[in-house]
This record gives sequence, C-alpha cells and structure tokens, in this order.
Amino acid sequence: MTMNAPAQDEADVLKSDDAAVDERKRSKTMSRKEMARDLRRRKLLGQVDPEEQALLTEIQGNRPKNRSDCVSSPRPCVFVSCKFNLYLDVNPETGSIKLNFPDKEIWELEYTCALDVAEKGGITLEEVGEIMNLTRERIRQVETRGLEKVRTAVETDPKRPGT
Repeated sequence: MTMNAPAQDEADVLKSDDAAVDERKRSKTMSRKEMARDLRRRKLLGQVDPEEQALLTEIQGNRPKNRSDCVSSPRPCVFVSCKFNLYLDVNPETGSIKLNFPDKEIWELEYTCALDVAEKGGITLEEVGEIMNLTRERIRQVETRGLEKVRTAVETDPKRPGT
C-alpha cells in the first residue's frame, strides 16, 4: 500500500501540471483565410481599430484593381500580396508564405510581376528559371505539368454547342 502512495502523489502532481498548462494562454497560428474571416467579423461588429482601418483603406485605395491600373505603376511592384507578384507565394490550402528570393529584397529583382514577364513574349526556359529563381529543368517540369492539366481539362470538358 505504501508503494501506491508515491505513485498516486506523482499522478496528482502531473494532473495539477496539466491543469496549469490548460490555463495558460497559448499563441495561435492563423491561416490567411482565418485572418480574413476574423477581419470581416470584426468589421461587422464595428471592432476594427481606427489605425488598422486607416491602413486598410489606404491599401485598398492604392492597390491596382486590374491590369490597366497596374501596367503603368512604378516598378518594382510593391503589392506583394497580388497573386501575380513574383516575390512570394502563398499556399492557398495552408496560407503559408514562401519567399521565392530569400536572399534578395523586392527592389533587387529585375521582374516583380508575372504579367510583365508574359507581356515580354516568348522567352527561354533558362530566362524563366532566372526570373523565378528555379532551374531550367524545374521550369520544364512545371511547363509539362501545366500543359498536361490543360489537355486533360480540354478532353474532359463537354463540348459546347457551336464550338
């Protein structure tokens, strides 16, 4: 019976430690979607900080709405949240951010917008690799996979009348 008493005391200590852990505030990682949802909720409830609201208004006012707004903007493009910006990528499933050029600042890039590259016209795999910070072989693999996706989509798409 004395053997069980120390084991019971240890169990009580462990339980009390678990309770203390549960009471602590823990940091929370939020995805981009959760943050957007939280901002929309706070806007509806009128709980947005005035400083945050002023910043959001300024960003919305300055951000290009379409390509014609963007084409004459100064380069490098500072709107890294734009889906065409080459500086970083956001995973749509997890919301995680990947810097494409971790050793460079945005103003050090020759091209910051994928639309600028597309307007340039046909370029070699080597040039695309240099712009995207990838090897020529990886660009070839991405191109092949993209073309395969287009072929599959065209083949599985039901024929529309008149086409």
